This record gives sequence, C-alpha cells and structure tokens, in this order.
Amino acid sequence: MITEIRGRADWRGGEIAGRPEWRITLRDADRAELLSAVDKVAGMDLADVSAADFPLPAFGSVLAGLAGELMDGRGFGLLRGVPVAGLTERQCEVLAVGIGSHVGRVMPQPAGVPMLHVRDQGVDPAEPTSRSFQHRGRLDFHSDPTDVVALLCIRPAESGGLSSVVSAVAVHNEIVRDHPDLAEVLYQPWWRDRRNGNGPDSFYASPVYAVDAHGRLVANYGADYIRSAQRGTDVPRLSRPQLDAIAELDRLNNDPRLVLSMDLQAGDMQFLNNHVTMHSRTEYRDHADPALRRDLIRLWLNSF
Repeated sequence: MITEIRGRADWRGGEIAGRPEWRITLRDADRAELLSAVDKVAGMDLADVSAADFPLPAFGSVLAGLAGELMDGRGFGLLRGVPVAGLTERQCEVLAVGIGSHVGRVMPQPAGVPMLHVRDQGVDPAEPTSRSFQHRGRLDFHSDPTDVVALLCIRPAESGGLSSVVSAVAVHNEIVRDHPDLAEVLYQPWWRDRRNGNGPDSFYASPVYAVDAHGRLVANYGADYIRSAQRGTDVPRLSRPQLDAIAELDRLNNDPRLVLSMDLQAGDMQFLNNHVTMHSRTEYRDHADPALRRDLIRLWLNSF
C-alpha cells in the first residue's frame, strides 16, 4: 500500500519562504577562504579538482552542514554572497566546482564535463534534441538525474528567469491522499527520452516515484522528456491514467501554496536534492550587451 512520507523534506513554500534557515550568507572570512582556494587550483583541470585541492578550513564545515541538510533535511539550500564579482569566467568555474566538491562528488554532465554554463545559445526549445541549459524559454517543473543539482549565478537576466522550487514530498503526499489511483500510476515505469539521438538507446523507462531503503522518496520527473519519448517507435502511447497523473502533478507543482520562488542574483548558489524537490524557471529576456547576459554555472553532484 502506498502511504504518505513524513520528514522535514515535506514543506510548503508559503510557510517556509520567510524563514532564514535555508539561506546561508557568507562572511568576509568565508569569501577570503574561497578566493584563496581558487588561486591554489588555478592551473588544474576542472575534472581533477577535489575538496583536498580546494581547502576551506572554516567554511568547509558550513558546506558539510549544507550537504547533510540536502540529503537528510529539507532538501535545498541557498548560499548568498559567493564572491564572483571581478573574477574571470575560468575562475568562476573553478569556484563553482571547488564549492561543489565540499558538498558532494562532482559528476560529469553532457560531453563529460564537470560543469556547464546555463545560458541562451539560441536553441529552439521545441527541437526534440534541445536541452534545458541551451535556451531562454520556460522550463516546467522537473528533477535532474543526480542526487543534487547546484546553480551558481554569475549574472542574472535583464528580466525573468525566476527559479521556483517545490517539495516533491509534499506533492506526493497530496496525490496519495486525494488521488490514490494516480499515485499507483506514478509508481509504475514511465518512458523517458535521453535526447541523444533517434535510436532505441535514447529511450528508457523508470517510475516517477519510488521509495529507497531508508523510506525516503525518490522522485524523477520531467514532463517534457516524458512527452518527447513519444517519438520513439517502440515507446507505448501515454495512457489516459498517465495523462491524468501528469495533469495533476503539473497542477500541484505550480500550486502557489506549495511553490517557493527565488530570484537568483550574482553570487547566489542554489542547491537542490533532486529526489525530494522539483524546480522550474520562467522565460527570461537577456541584455543586448553580450557581456551582461544571463550566465549560471550548473553542477551535478552525488552524495559522498
């Protein structure tokens, strides 16, 4: 029998928005430690940077606490005041990877890189092989494939680009209470699209909801990738119950009672546990000057 899941990851955006505990504001001493560590690994390949190479004698304990909060607490956190001003693009990349190495194991992203830039590359989001980091269009609520996703804001957009987060646990529990039939459907395999071509390797099946050995929710959702999987020749068509489940998930993911919005500014670094949160982004408009255009660095992390 599917039941509700309890714990601190079951939160409501309207209740938690004004609380200070999910925000960590860096002190001058923290920023000095980070800049010193950036200098220490300046010549290293990004893929080789580890926490040992990026020493943070005092701030490292803050990041360790954040890592614990991500995996065993509310499932998200926000650093404010990360010292990106005046740094080169390369230094910002080192800074992001170095911070991430204290929170989890930095995992490779598309093309095997340890980080990538989320900025508009002019890609049409309607293209079946487009990726979310390549365009400025709206992103519906989804989760990424690793334990944690982190975003370091180097520059915000001229307008838009608001980041919203929702507790996947809270959404799960509402569905279990109000629509147990749809909860059953969400625990079954769903076909997804890797968007790495047109062959059978581009498609795979996994449930939207599962529970791990510790009784914690493991959510894995992205309606765009579920819908685009329908292009697969051997992928079965979405059933009526599946379409109803998507509609209910999308309704609850966008429920103002549940959503927490963050207007990320330069020096903000957001961390989200992909198993217990989902995130979205509004469409944005960029500055005319290329040097001022929106740029975020994305990391994928797995827990230690």
